[in-house]
Amino acid sequence: MSENLRPVRLAANQPRQFYRGGAAIADLRGLPATAEFGPEDWVGSITTQFGKDAGLSPLPDGTLLRDAVAADPTGWLGAAHAAKFGADTALLVKLLDAGQRLPVHYHPSDAFATDHLSCRHGKTEAWIVVGTSGPNPTVHIGFKDDADAAVVDNWVTVQDRAAMLDALNAIPVKAGDTVFIPAGLPHAIGEGVFIVELQQPTDFSITIEWQGFLDGPDSWHLGLGQTIALEALDLSGWSNRLDTIVKHTADDHSPIVDLLPNSDFFRAQRLHADSPIELDPSFAVLVVLDGDGRLHTEDGDPVALRRGDTVVLPHAAGSSKLDGGLVAVRCLPPEVRT
Repeated sequence: MSENLRPVRLAANQPRQFYRGGAAIADLRGLPATAEFGPEDWVGSITTQFGKDAGLSPLPDGTLLRDAVAADPTGWLGAAHAAKFGADTALLVKLLDAGQRLPVHYHPSDAFATDHLSCRHGKTEAWIVVGTSGPNPTVHIGFKDDADAAVVDNWVTVQDRAAMLDALNAIPVKAGDTVFIPAGLPHAIGEGVFIVELQQPTDFSITIEWQGFLDGPDSWHLGLGQTIALEALDLSGWSNRLDTIVKHTADDHSPIVDLLPNSDFFRAQRLHADSPIELDPSFAVLVVLDGDGRLHTEDGDPVALRRGDTVVLPHAAGSSKLDGGLVAVRCLPPEVRT
């Protein structure tokens, strides 16, 4: 079965969201702008939206990627990965175009998800900024100073949205910046920020700033209730630690640029194929940001790529090579150390 696996170009996959956006995704892909509430394109997804069936990536023949991987986990993911994770890619990639500021929210850790949500994965994530628009593209990450649990609990109860946002570190961003978001870290992406997002393959968001975004006071805490949900929040101050999770990579034009500080959850590289780049076998998602080029694998014809293409590569496709001058982000699952 595995010997037939080849790279697969994926169409846009934009389940409806509660916030606006999507124009930057359409522009990247060279498509007409579609629904106003399509700000997320779930690429190579075996994950569904929380409480819904939407979000799974179909392959061109209509088979869901989730089902294809389940039928041949070793072929898609490699023996070492499959031995640890089974038919779980351990990765979700999104294109996210914030047409408005997102609410303040955070995500559970693996331990919290195991204890309270019956899932091995929490939702650590990372953002690779690939474009911005508007006068002040900004992200908000981590409390400036240690926060008091009772104060935060009151902010949530009365929905003091201004206090929540003001308590976070506001970071101006531009294309080439990357931000690693550990589980529990409160955050909000500002209007006009366009990212490639890597995350663990869940849709667990605890949205403490729900008013004006979600349906009501029971919609933000994953059904856990306020007391338990707030146990997953990182209350510590981050003002003096931001350099450990924020990187500025725009000026690095090396053939392969490692973008993230931590490979335990996922890995990301920006590829500049001005000359051919050799890549080891791996399950991967490629997002082409600029230019035209070709993807060569051990068997089969080269795959022509251009700006806006998204491609999923199975491990069984073997070693690969990019050429032609294109710029792409290569998204990889966590490194399995043997």
